Amino acid sequence: MTADDVIKAWDEADPAAIHPLRNVSEDAYWDSGRAQADMLASVIPDGAKVMDFGCGDGRVAIPMAAAGFEVTAVDASRNMLDRLAGRDPDITTVQADADGIAGHLGRRRMDAVYSLAVLIHHSYTDCLHIIGRLRAATKLGGILILDWPTSDTPSEADSWIGVTTWSREQQDEACAAIGLEPVDSDLPWGVYRAIKPGA
Repeated sequence: MTADDVIKAWDEADPAAIHPLRNVSEDAYWDSGRAQADMLASVIPDGAKVMDFGCGDGRVAIPMAAAGFEVTAVDASRNMLDRLAGRDPDITTVQADADGIAGHLGRRRMDAVYSLAVLIHHSYTDCLHIIGRLRAATKLGGILILDWPTSDTPSEADSWIGVTTWSREQQDEACAAIGLEPVDSDLPWGVYRAIKPGA
């Protein structure tokens, strides 16, 4: 699966296929986003400038904005961003893949970046590329929260809804090269501080 394949699949997906809780109810789906926003808020400073990369239809970005964070919602899918804007037109949205982030931000950097349903669907190579771009969008000392799971039996996703897992050694090497320092947390995703590469 290439990054373009994943983006195309999400762009064409029926809203009901985006998240398993949509098969339960719309309320359950949006409640899960509020719960995840509460978890993110436990490690991101109040009022921070944050980027939701792979924001989809705003399930997490909307409650983050409601909690007082300055949210930039980024997705490669125009369909997803249109759905988000339909629910909350005040959130800044940017249609971009990982390579397009810099063009939008210019010299500005985020206090925090989170990506909760992107990396798990990409190959090792694409995942490293995306993480490098997300790190570049984060100010030194800022926080990144990433869906970047490790496993004793790592494997790459083979479909747009597959899950890529990494060995602890692979992830440690990538963190050193990219400039990420793991932070202890109780979150279900990896939490990292942006540092200088090789530090």
